[in-house]
Amino acid sequence: MTRRKRRSGPPAEGWTGSTLSELGLDDRQQRVFVWSVVAAGVLAIALVLTLTVNAIGAPPPQPALSGGGLVGEGLPGSFETWPSPKELAPVEDRKADAAPLTAQEVFGARTLTAGKITLRRLASRLDQSCAGAVWGADLADALAEAGCVQAVRGLYATADGVYIAQYTLFNLADVAAADALAKSLASLYRGAWVQPLESSRAKFGAYSEANAYVLGHYLGVAWVGRTDGAEPGERDDFIMLGLAVREAEKSVFRRVVKVAGVPSDPARPPGPADTAQPAEEPPTDPGASAAVSAPPSPSSG
Repeated sequence: MTRRKRRSGPPAEGWTGSTLSELGLDDRQQRVFVWSVVAAGVLAIALVLTLTVNAIGAPPPQPALSGGGLVGEGLPGSFETWPSPKELAPVEDRKADAAPLTAQEVFGARTLTAGKITLRRLASRLDQSCAGAVWGADLADALAEAGCVQAVRGLYATADGVYIAQYTLFNLADVAAADALAKSLASLYRGAWVQPLESSRAKFGAYSEANAYVLGHYLGVAWVGRTDGAEPGERDDFIMLGLAVREAEKSVFRRVVKVAGVPSDPARPPGPADTAQPAEEPPTDPGASAAVSAPPSPSSG
């Protein structure tokens, strides 16, 4: 019985049997050539698929900061939020507290102190565009939805340069918007955050911690850490460090006094000029009101 020849697969596109014969290849050589071309095509497709999957699964490249560092370099390792205290009810809506913030009002003090921690101001900045104070499109969108019109930041460090702290105060539409933004930050902080102010004396490292405090129609973000980026040890009191930088919240309580007319504390006797108002670049926002005497320190979160 005559054996029927097994048909080989179709030749590679553009390479017909007649073409290969013209090149002087016999049947066996033609089959070897065709299957070599097919195998090379399969490998090429597999390589393209692998590169595509890797590209989809890889995190997006992070843009560079103006100072040369990478955005997200100092993302906090932990984050918590706290609701607005009842004492701030008079400023739960911006309509009742319409005067714009100023950097001098919030961060005029040269030093902030709590317990044994004393922080010295390194830099402060007021942004009329809230998106300019943060990185990450989702966070910028969340600020826009919250009606953010100002973001004021203050950077502080201890005299020995061991600890660093930054406080950011966002001016939002109302307390509901502040609550919603705080809840959004609870997930957004893993991939979007506040821009750290630049200083040659201190910067955030690999590990830091942060808390967000709803303060009427404001949202305050306290961000603390060691300048070497190490996690806190037994001798590192991050709670007291956070309380020290939260002294900036006195500016909000002074606004409660102005809006509600609550009597403030008696004036302090003359002492060291630790709360002197040094000359700073005048803010660009008009209508800043004169500061009133400070009420008692806000309670800790």
